[in-house]
Amino acid sequence: MITVDPRSHVPPYEQVREQIRGLIGSGALPAGHRLPPVRRLAADLGLAANTVARAYRELEQEGLLDGRGTRGTFVAATAPADPLSAAADDLVRRARTAGLNRDDLVGLLLARWDDERPRPG
Repeated sequence: MITVDPRSHVPPYEQVREQIRGLIGSGALPAGHRLPPVRRLAADLGLAANTVARAYRELEQEGLLDGRGTRGTFVAATAPADPLSAAADDLVRRARTAGLNRDDLVGLLLARWDDERPRPG
C-alpha cells in the first residue's frame, strides 16, 4: 500500500508519513488497525528503520497513531477524519508552540495563500 519514490524531492519519511495519513483519512486504515513493525516496513520499502520510525513518531505526535511499545503501533481511535484536519491540528499546535496568536497565524496563512496564487502573464 505504501511506496517510496527515491527520485522525489520529498524525503522518504515524509512520503511514508503522508501516505499513512492519507490511508487513515480515506478509511483504508481504520481505527485500531495495527501497522507493520518499523523494521518490517523499512525492509519492505528498502529504507532505514529510523526513517520509518520517524514517520510513525510524527504521526503519533499528530494523534493519528498510538504506539503501544512492544505490542505495536495502531491507528488511533480518535484519528481526525481527513488528512487536512490532521494538518490543521498540527499547524495550530506548532503555531502555539512558536508563540503565535490566532491573528498572527491567520495573517501568515493569508500571506502564504496570496504568494501561491497563479499570477497572470
